[in-house]
Amino acid sequence: MTEGSTSLDGFLQLASELADAAGTVIRPYFRTKLAVDDKADLSPVTAADRAAEAAMRQLINARFPEHGIIGEEYGRERDDAEFVWVLDPIDGTKSFISGVPLFGTLIALARNGQPILGIIDQPISRERWVGAEGRATTHNGAAIHCRACPALAAATIFATTPDMFKGADAAAFARAAGAAKLVRFGADCYASGLVALGFADLVIEASLNTYDFGPMGPIVEGAGGIVTDWQGAPLGLASDGRVVIAGDRRAHSAALALLNG
Repeated sequence: MTEGSTSLDGFLQLASELADAAGTVIRPYFRTKLAVDDKADLSPVTAADRAAEAAMRQLINARFPEHGIIGEEYGRERDDAEFVWVLDPIDGTKSFISGVPLFGTLIALARNGQPILGIIDQPISRERWVGAEGRATTHNGAAIHCRACPALAAATIFATTPDMFKGADAAAFARAAGAAKLVRFGADCYASGLVALGFADLVIEASLNTYDFGPMGPIVEGAGGIVTDWQGAPLGLASDGRVVIAGDRRAHSAALALLNG
């Protein structure tokens, strides 16, 4: 990368500005009586989702008009570009509309299909995880690290909802969950932040979209963890959404064995 605004530092600066802009939009809507619409897939969407993504897109297009964007609310533009921003303005809209502050704004930048930086921003608790290729992940500016977990019997496993696991995937998740010490649901992206912070050990998901998992590799791997698909391959923009996020490679290997057993 060249120096200045097109260096990794420049991209991180913009990513931080995107998170700031989204948070500024989202906070006034939280725990207010706002209309909730259903998208074609029956997932909810609000004015907060749309306005936050629009604010981020405007900043990207002003700074890097040649970059691509993939966003949950407004789709894809220039997604064949070398650099593509991946945006989920409110990951966890169901929590958001229920007044539960476990949602987050997700921001990633991919180069040639592979994420090189990621942010999870929780605008209510004002927590921000920042991860970037070759750098230590931070939480509100302080370096963080995943905890050791040598076996699934000691593991805390999160998933967004048990409803995402269908057919063979449901049986596979049951095998992994059955071997764990504790299983929790409903934290959306916040669960991956907890893995990076060392308070959880695994996140297993079966039907995520690109904008749901885009930032997780840089964030969790920068904290010493590992993020792959269910076959153990690194995540990229074309991955299928079946994701394993782990703080310890031993727990990750054990989970993969049960998921594919």
